[in-house]
Amino acid sequence: MMEHNTIVAAILGLLEGLTEFIPVSSTGHLLLVGHFLGFDSPGRTFEVLIQLGAILAVLGVYSTKLWHLITTASHNSESRRFLTGALLAFLPAAFVGVLLHGFIKSVLFETPALVAAMLIVGGVILLVVDKLADHPRHFRAEDFPLPMAIKIGLFQCLALIPGVSRSGSTIVGALLLGADKRSAAEFSFYLSMPTMLGAFTYDLMKNRDLLEGAALSNVIIGFVCAFLAAIVVVKGVLGYISAHGYALFAWWRIIVGSVALLGLATIG
Repeated sequence: MMEHNTIVAAILGLLEGLTEFIPVSSTGHLLLVGHFLGFDSPGRTFEVLIQLGAILAVLGVYSTKLWHLITTASHNSESRRFLTGALLAFLPAAFVGVLLHGFIKSVLFETPALVAAMLIVGGVILLVVDKLADHPRHFRAEDFPLPMAIKIGLFQCLALIPGVSRSGSTIVGALLLGADKRSAAEFSFYLSMPTMLGAFTYDLMKNRDLLEGAALSNVIIGFVCAFLAAIVVVKGVLGYISAHGYALFAWWRIIVGSVALLGLATIG
């Protein structure tokens, strides 16, 4: 059983890294694949903590840009506005996430049919919005106005429902508010850093007693695999989105959600 969980932990880590920064719901994929493979995740802590690997990957890829924004914030109004906007966008989901943490982890995370349904619904919405977003007004994530950043943060609250997708909800929000497809994805990258780091820290504080022996080993394995896979995705996904949009991800969501519902109906 321990060897089985170790192999599945590596698979789930790779899946986390591959899906965290595209609008397909990494958590939804982890919960569904873990369910069908019989993965043992005490308190569903594994699914949250391995996100640190993806966080470090995006921090590494964007380190130069982040360092420029931070070091110029004291005398550059554009850098200061962007950092303020990212922080304000982070706060709504942080507040609601802390408020509903127990319900999310014990009820929503344990309802695979809900996850599958949200994948399908989110895929349909992404298809529609991708076609509607033909006349963007904003082309750089760093130039998003503060009110727009805050509204994107409100959209991110939807991602507290597993299967919705953190990146998906923020991207859809940004597209509806006038961002072009590339800048919508890039702002989602930036917003992921405080959001995922906050979720990681809070969950670690709440569930550190569960991290012993095999559970801790699985988290470490998943973390490393997520880090390696996420580096590849973060470096390549913006170019793909600029050229092709989000239709592929939308159809992937619909297919995965439909297969999962069929699997739940037939094998449980």
